Amino acid sequence: MDTSNLIESFADFARQKNIDRPTMIRILEDVFKTMIRKKYETDDNFDIIINADKGDLEIWRFREIVDDNSEDIWDHDKISLTEARKIEPDFEIGEEVAEEVELEHFGRRAVTTARQTLIQKVKDLEKDILFNKYSELVGEIITGEVYQILSRETLLTDADGNELVLLKSEQISKDRFRKGDSVRAVVHRVEMQNGNPKIVLSRTSPVFLERLFEQEVPEIYDEIINIKKIVREPGERAKVSVESYDDRIDPVGACVGMKGSRIHSIVRELQNENIDVINFTENMELYIQRALSPAKLSSMKIDTENKRVSVYLKPDQVSLAIGKGGQNIKLASKLVGMEIDVFRELTDAEEEDVLIDEFNDVLEDWVIVELKKVGLDTAKRVLELGKEELVRMTDLEEETIDEIFKIFSQEFE
Repeated sequence: MDTSNLIESFADFARQKNIDRPTMIRILEDVFKTMIRKKYETDDNFDIIINADKGDLEIWRFREIVDDNSEDIWDHDKISLTEARKIEPDFEIGEEVAEEVELEHFGRRAVTTARQTLIQKVKDLEKDILFNKYSELVGEIITGEVYQILSRETLLTDADGNELVLLKSEQISKDRFRKGDSVRAVVHRVEMQNGNPKIVLSRTSPVFLERLFEQEVPEIYDEIINIKKIVREPGERAKVSVESYDDRIDPVGACVGMKGSRIHSIVRELQNENIDVINFTENMELYIQRALSPAKLSSMKIDTENKRVSVYLKPDQVSLAIGKGGQNIKLASKLVGMEIDVFRELTDAEEEDVLIDEFNDVLEDWVIVELKKVGLDTAKRVLELGKEELVRMTDLEEETIDEIFKIFSQEFE
């Protein structure tokens, strides 16, 4: 068995995998110690000397010489005088015998197993290195190249050829990839599946938007401007609240840039996601007003204990506050950390209308709350909106909506 070929081939393989020399030597020693234990039950009295560069391997066994009739003759670290003198004729009792054990002594099967074990250990180490590397990169933006597009995920490779996974749920709905495309995403999580590291990326995470701002806005990277909170409907709309630690710097203006120069590249990256940048304030009333922009509020009532706020708007401002598909009010609620209920200020002509709260004897409370969420506070307003629009704007079932329209219609018959 050619020892040098075994060591050299392993050393070459380890170097290709970027395994450092001390780790490579440690792996070699561990494998040969395992081989020794299988044959001799212990490796306590063995020394392993490895020169990976030259492919040299020496295994030395050390034993103390005892009398042929000694009770210790069967101990792993003892050898009888007769056996010792077969190695060196002038050995005496009490001396130590250093005997080199050739690799061939372990048998071809053991050496073949050692070779396979060495390669497997490097592969396992490579997986650990990859797992640790990307665990440290969680929350950071990386670029990968698309190499396979599947129904539930898109597979990418990094610069070293490692596989990255971009799940469908972590893609913006407008994302359309082709093989060979370069894709930017944030490292979302890293997990072990069947012993293999799975690196999951995300383009829908608020962290992705935060990192894009850091790249485009030097003041954020330099921590002069702080991002307080980000809420998103990926690919549709986002709200970002910011504050400045320098009174001379306008945080909103710095994030948007001259003529929108800074935010435009972020918007393009996010498939034209509409981004509202809001100046953070501890004044909750002012913060809520800014969060519901571009709508202008007439008044509001804040219930701090239940974390709810009722906002009152003129009829032409309600749709602005709610936004397309209720996006604006949903994001504003998440941004300020309170549930926002929208109410229209009634005109004289609408005084004949009936507030939906008055139907609490025939409608369940959660149904009334759902209607208020999208700014529907009167029966006539619901009827004017129509069933199809109500289905689109709320999470109510069609059967429930039919029942609502039946009740409200009867009120005005």
